[in-house]
Amino acid sequence: MTRLYGVIGDPIAHSLSPLIHNQWMRDNDIDALYKAMQVPEGELKDALETLTRQGARGLNITLPHKQTALVLADEVGDLARRIGAANTLIRTESGGWLAENTDAPGFIHTIETADIHVAGKTVFLLGAGGSARALAIALTDLGANLTICNRTISRAEEIADNLPVRPEICTLDIGLERLAAAELVVNTVSLGHSGKALELPPGTGRTFYDISYGKAAAPTLAHAAEQDWKTMDGLGMLVAQAAFAFEHWFGMVPDMADAEARCRAVVEATT
Repeated sequence: MTRLYGVIGDPIAHSLSPLIHNQWMRDNDIDALYKAMQVPEGELKDALETLTRQGARGLNITLPHKQTALVLADEVGDLARRIGAANTLIRTESGGWLAENTDAPGFIHTIETADIHVAGKTVFLLGAGGSARALAIALTDLGANLTICNRTISRAEEIADNLPVRPEICTLDIGLERLAAAELVVNTVSLGHSGKALELPPGTGRTFYDISYGKAAAPTLAHAAEQDWKTMDGLGMLVAQAAFAFEHWFGMVPDMADAEARCRAVVEATT
C-alpha cells in the first residue's frame, strides 16, 4: 500500500519539497507519495485529524503552522522544544505525532559543508522570525558570538531569552551599520519579490548567507557579491532539512547533492 507523506503550509504551491522527496522515494524504491497540501492558518488541527485517518506517515510543516504543530503533537523532540517550533511530524507506533525540527541541523550541515567555522566568531543574524529562532539556537550551540538584529527589538528579545548564552540585540538599521564587524552574516529578512536589497558594506571575502533563494534572494545576493561578500543562498538548507526529515521517516540520509542540483535547475529556469 502506497504510504502518504507531504508538506503543509499556506501558501504552498511554490514548494520544491514534492520534487525533492518524490525523487528520493523513487531512488530508494520506497512505495510512498509526497504531496503539497494547502492548509489555511487556524485549520491545522482539522487537517492533521483527517491525515491521521488517511494513514499519513510523515509531514513537513511550513508557514504559518510551525508553532501550532508543536502544540498539537503528542510527543515533542528536545530540539523542537528548544526552538519552539516543528517543521517535521513523524507518526509514532501508538498512532500519534512526534514533532521534530530539522531546520537547525539543516543549517548546520550547510555551513559545515562550506567549511565555515563559527566558534568564537562574530555572527550577525538579521531578522527574528521562526527561521531565525532555529538558526539562533544552532549558532549559539556552535559557539558563535551572536548579535540578533531586528526591526522590532521585542521579537529579538524573545529569542534571546531562550538561548543558553544571551546574544547582543540591536535594531536592524543599527545592525546593518555594524556589519563591517561581522565574520558571517545570516539573513532571514524576507524582501519577497519586491526587487529591494539590503544595503551592505564591503565584505572583503566574508560570507553573507541568505536563507531565501531564487527571486526572493536575488537582489540582495547580487548586491552582496558586488560588495565582495562570498554569498550563499538557502537552497542547500532547504534540501538538508528535507534530508533529515527523510531520515526521521525512513532511517536513511538521501543524496543531497543531486537533489540540490535538481532544485537549482528549476529555480534558475524561473528566475
